[in-house]
Amino acid sequence: MRVKDKLFLDYNGLVEHGPINIVAFGDSVTHGALGPDEIDYETVYWNLLKKKLNEIRNYVPVNVINAGIGGITADKSLDRMQRDVFSHSPDLVIVCFGLNDVNGELKVYLSALEKIFSECQSRNIETVFMTPNMLNTYVAEDTVDELKSYAAVTADLQNSGKMDLYMSSVVKLAEENGIKVCDCYSIWKKLSETQDVTMLLANRINHPVREMHEIFAGCIFDTIML
Repeated sequence: MRVKDKLFLDYNGLVEHGPINIVAFGDSVTHGALGPDEIDYETVYWNLLKKKLNEIRNYVPVNVINAGIGGITADKSLDRMQRDVFSHSPDLVIVCFGLNDVNGELKVYLSALEKIFSECQSRNIETVFMTPNMLNTYVAEDTVDELKSYAAVTADLQNSGKMDLYMSSVVKLAEENGIKVCDCYSIWKKLSETQDVTMLLANRINHPVREMHEIFAGCIFDTIML
């Protein structure tokens, strides 16, 4: 049963089908990371999504499992799917990887995501792939010293077009596999035409400021409520 349908269960339906269970499966952004050594589970996108769903109807409980791990890739997450995702009997899985994967090979990234999509589909779980935010486009002066060398690397990954390639490739893969796409990356690209997106990153590298999580939550909400 899709989340948008389960949200309107009555007493008997809730007894039969249970609450809405969502798993957010991803990296540091899903984990809740902001600035260096700063994590906030209240303002992360999946918590905002939970609130948006209950604003529509609060009778049905919405449970969200945070299966994000900072620094991880899609490929390195394959072995934890049963424990971190499927053991929770999710009605919806939000998949969001790419910020760390872009340091590696495209074929590894796409292969891992194809496996993730396939495993979710084989269990008939509603699945959304959320493209992540942009990386920084330059090394900001207020980047902490120990991160400046990596900030130079990520800026090159963004400016060289590698991040663009990864995102266009994974959107195509998801669509070919019948997976819904919440394309937040394209929203960030549009913003970059008029705003300094590096200043929208709490660590000036890859973690969005709190306010930008509203974009993620709104995009996912719109995607699953269609």
